[in-house]
Amino acid sequence: MKKILLVVCILSFAVGAQADFGRKLLNKDNVTAAQNAVKAATLSDDDMAKLSRQAVATMDEQNPVVADGDSLAKRFNNIVKGLQSEDGLELNFKLYNVADVNAFATPDGSIRVMAGLMIIMTDDEVRSVIGHEIGHVKLQHAKKQYQKAYSVAAGKDAVAASSGTGGKVLTESQLGTFIEDVLNAKFSRGDESASDEYGFNFMVKHGYDYHAMEGAFSKLADLGGDDGKKSLKATHPGAAERAKVAKERADAQDEKMKQARR
Repeated sequence: MKKILLVVCILSFAVGAQADFGRKLLNKDNVTAAQNAVKAATLSDDDMAKLSRQAVATMDEQNPVVADGDSLAKRFNNIVKGLQSEDGLELNFKLYNVADVNAFATPDGSIRVMAGLMIIMTDDEVRSVIGHEIGHVKLQHAKKQYQKAYSVAAGKDAVAASSGTGGKVLTESQLGTFIEDVLNAKFSRGDESASDEYGFNFMVKHGYDYHAMEGAFSKLADLGGDDGKKSLKATHPGAAERAKVAKERADAQDEKMKQARR
């Protein structure tokens, strides 16, 4: 179970990466690592898509998916119905049968939601989380995070991109290093705020209950976080403040709609 949860938490609701490439770049090995880091920052869109698909395929293999006939799966499929093509993106969705209250997105448009989140949130609260995750893809936060994590691995002289290895950017052993680095990552506050705003506008655009975003963040703020389970409270700090911002946006949207009806 620990292995499953470890992989699940690779890309949580609030992840990114930090790296320092200014240290000890004088010897040959470190020069090579620095060159790899530069290459990571300029990964082609094609290689980035391959890396994204490779990482999410590994996660899908190592995490159980809720069976199609399950009532939770039916509810989830209804929530994401019609969202496969969204804002110019091609998205795909899966529900992991894991108790964590969490969700993540990868640069290729893969959105993964944990059963624990489905259990404690309403349909529209789940949609608000999904909208937030789509924001990370659309605004290229997820892509930047992959570049940073790749760069960290390159800084350890563990990675060299290769497009000619059966459609894989990393070898299996290199992928393990990449995953290890992403585990320590988090998105910037600015990226999170931008995705919050995107998620709210997503709710308005589709006619969902946009007040649900406040509810989602309020539930995250209320999580105890001491049961040993990975939760969005841990990976997504400031939930109470973000609930307040979501309420302000909802109140402003209410007023806008009232004015439009007059």
